[in-house]
Amino acid sequence: MRVATDIGGTFTDLVYLDENGRIGVAKSDTTPPNFEQGVIDVIKKSGISPEAITTFIHGTTVIINALTERKGAKTGLITTKGFRDVLEIARGNRPDLFNVRYRKPAPFVPRYLRLEVSERLNYKGEVITELATDEVRAAVEQLRKEGVEAIAVSFLHAYANPVHEKLAVEIIKELWPEVAVTASYEVTREWREYERTSTAVLNSYVKPIASSYIDKLDKRLREIGVNGNKYIMQSNSGTTTFEQSKETPINMVESGPVAGIFGAAILGKILGEENIIAFDIGGTTAKCSLIDNGEVKVTTEYRIERDDRHAGYPIKVPVVDIVEIGNGGGSIAWIDDAGSLKVGPQSAGAMPGPVAYGRGGENPTTTDANLVTGRLSPKNFQNEVDMNAVKQAIYEKVAKYFGISVEEAALGIIRIANSNMLNALKLISVRKGYDPREFSLVAFGGGGPMHAMALAKELGVKKVIVPVAASVFSAWGMLMTDLRHDYIQTYIRRVSELNLDELNREWDQLETAALQQYSQEGISEDKVLFARYADMRYVGQEHAVKVPVPNGVMDEEAVKEMVSRFHHIHEKHYTFKLDGAPTEIVNLHLTAFGVVQKPEIARLEKVGDNAEEALKEVRPVLFEDHGWIDTNVYDRGILNAGSVIHGPAIVEESSTSTVVYPGQTLEVDEYGNLIIHTGV
Repeated sequence: MRVATDIGGTFTDLVYLDENGRIGVAKSDTTPPNFEQGVIDVIKKSGISPEAITTFIHGTTVIINALTERKGAKTGLITTKGFRDVLEIARGNRPDLFNVRYRKPAPFVPRYLRLEVSERLNYKGEVITELATDEVRAAVEQLRKEGVEAIAVSFLHAYANPVHEKLAVEIIKELWPEVAVTASYEVTREWREYERTSTAVLNSYVKPIASSYIDKLDKRLREIGVNGNKYIMQSNSGTTTFEQSKETPINMVESGPVAGIFGAAILGKILGEENIIAFDIGGTTAKCSLIDNGEVKVTTEYRIERDDRHAGYPIKVPVVDIVEIGNGGGSIAWIDDAGSLKVGPQSAGAMPGPVAYGRGGENPTTTDANLVTGRLSPKNFQNEVDMNAVKQAIYEKVAKYFGISVEEAALGIIRIANSNMLNALKLISVRKGYDPREFSLVAFGGGGPMHAMALAKELGVKKVIVPVAASVFSAWGMLMTDLRHDYIQTYIRRVSELNLDELNREWDQLETAALQQYSQEGISEDKVLFARYADMRYVGQEHAVKVPVPNGVMDEEAVKEMVSRFHHIHEKHYTFKLDGAPTEIVNLHLTAFGVVQKPEIARLEKVGDNAEEALKEVRPVLFEDHGWIDTNVYDRGILNAGSVIHGPAIVEESSTSTVVYPGQTLEVDEYGNLIIHTGV
């Protein structure tokens, strides 16, 4: 049995897939700071036998939480002489161009813990000055006296040749075996000193916390009898072993959210939909990503804490390209100083949560607004909902100020939340040269199915897919993943001057490294698949675009094909191409998949339209542009494959509701997914 658990800000989700392809789900409260307890709780709640678990996959927010809350280890940096201030200098291009009070982000390592040693390589990786090992020893002693718990090592041009970084790490481990240490070459072999140093520092910063958490989780799982293979979800949409994740925990920075994006891509392939917009609304945030032609977009230009005012901190590891905004079910509605209604980014979280949870929450949230408008039913909550308290909160905080009814205020909250989410969806589609009308929207998370139909209509998307187990779909996505490792090597060469023998040797070295790593993880060579990419640009440009490259031996024909693809992709990204202009390669990128056997998804046993049988009740629901309408409410668990429902309608399940607008039609497919035709 394959089991996946996903820790969110509010709930810990579990999905399992048995040998017959049948899916089961469970949900329990997240238990900070002892997150592993929530995992044990949800396994017990699911009723499955721990001994029956052959594969356990886990997604966690522990790493991103440690970074954003500054709860990592006290970290020191050892770097090349003259470069201790790379973290402080950062980049000159700032997001808020006309802000005269703009301040660069404060480094995670203060200046007194950034130490220099004599050594130097040139850009080819040739040694100019040997590493001064006595200076490394002195630096380690100084950092030990300062009480650091982790050390990062980042030397100039180590991406081309890590010989000095390897030697420095050997010395550190010899002098101080207990300290957590990261060399930059272990996490990235890409150029750009600031980004590479930042990545090494952040990996060291979270390494002790990650090791402690994974060890605790592993121990608790063994105690209850889980002895199967254990994997952690990575930000690149693949998984890795518990042991490897302790070495490079920075690869887990978006561990939870990316699983849902990958799941949407897999679901799209099953349903024959190659172009997908994945849309996930949880308790705290809304996340979206675009899947073009079945391919999940992965970038190494990721930054944490970046917004229109702050530059954030770069992490140069492969991360699924996600746009995330602070708008979820628990997002608080409030009025700003100018008298405008806002929703989010502040969230009521799990405690106290929305007013409806009855845990002392006083601020109205999106969930409360959906209750007042009839889209959610008080009967569908685990607790007794005090509707008077919900209405009173919306009246006091919103309706009273604007002199409108509670119902109008609730609809206003939903409209503002939808507007915020629409902007995020445009960022990943229209703003990047994609026409949303050519895509289907996969809506999941607790709030996705409630808001997706209105947003799809606005964007011109014709079809919305609400998957089985929509509220725990990120965990479902983990069940579908393979092992994945990315190997990126900076390799700056003009295409017109390429030495094909040298290029093929570089690819061979990357593939050999991948096979060695998988061999250590117990994956045989015949289970490893490769996908190649090259980061390319026109000569004279600063940034590159990622281009798929044919596998096998590269010859003149393969190079021509690579350049042709580059022109096409560049035109798609930037609306122009320069045929005949000289091009160059910047990085070689090898993705290696360790393919894991997965059971087929089971189809629904019962076929035939039984919508009337699934009808639970008729209740008034408030729709934009239509007012109050008596609306049929259906039980999703009863619906057969082939059932057809015409909007307005609501389809309820234990942890979410799908809202179908007037003029829209819902069908249940053979797997139990809800397919909504938006009427666009």
